[in-house]
Amino acid sequence: MQLAIDGGCNAVATTYGVLGMVARRYAHKIPLVLKLNHNELLTFPNAFDQVMFAQVEQAYEMGCVAVGATIYFGSPESTRQLQEVSQAFALAHDLGMGTILWCYLRNNAFKKGGVDYHASADLTGQANHLGVTIQADIIKQKLAENNGGFQALNMGDSSYGKFDKRIYNELSSDHPIDLVRYQVANCYMGRAGLINSGGASGSDDLQQAVRTAVINKRAGGMGLISGRKAFQKPRAEGVALLNAIQDVYLCPEVTVA
Repeated sequence: MQLAIDGGCNAVATTYGVLGMVARRYAHKIPLVLKLNHNELLTFPNAFDQVMFAQVEQAYEMGCVAVGATIYFGSPESTRQLQEVSQAFALAHDLGMGTILWCYLRNNAFKKGGVDYHASADLTGQANHLGVTIQADIIKQKLAENNGGFQALNMGDSSYGKFDKRIYNELSSDHPIDLVRYQVANCYMGRAGLINSGGASGSDDLQQAVRTAVINKRAGGMGLISGRKAFQKPRAEGVALLNAIQDVYLCPEVTVA
């Protein structure tokens, strides 16, 4: 919490366990977002499911400004998750809170021909569209890294989803900004804001965070969520990384492409 405050973040999103301990101290200092569901990581073998750990009313009572949730689109559990999250978001709106949806893909079939399409513009774009359909105010999505997921999954005798080849030759290109712009377009042309995830922590976190921020802003997105890249570092380094991201969005020279 203190890292987010020192780094000038506009909100903190975390789980019920964390907020339950600190909400009374921090709710008036920085906007809080309760992440309603997450993995439990004890089922063997691992079951990559999103389980509801909290209720919307609990977020309201703690003074949260919004709730968040993840749906693993493409997974066998996604239909149940859609129903759970849709109901939770409707209640959150009734109580005057915002809603943020982590629109992630999860299916081993999305790895085809040696290419991982979990971050393809077309598949993540469809996930974004579904997220906005259930009234997510903000969509959190991985930065698009490639395209052609629907094409790859429809090779041979496969019949998967619905798509038009103009997605690839008219509505997007291989340029990183165009790939993310297609993600924005699937958020009802940006009427629901797109924030990209900062990604896993590594050796070049500052450079990667700034690059992601520039791409997101130039594509018409509205920001980043940065977790591990910032909080798995000494305080000063984490603050510097958060400030570098903010500088991109404050910089008038970095404009929509």
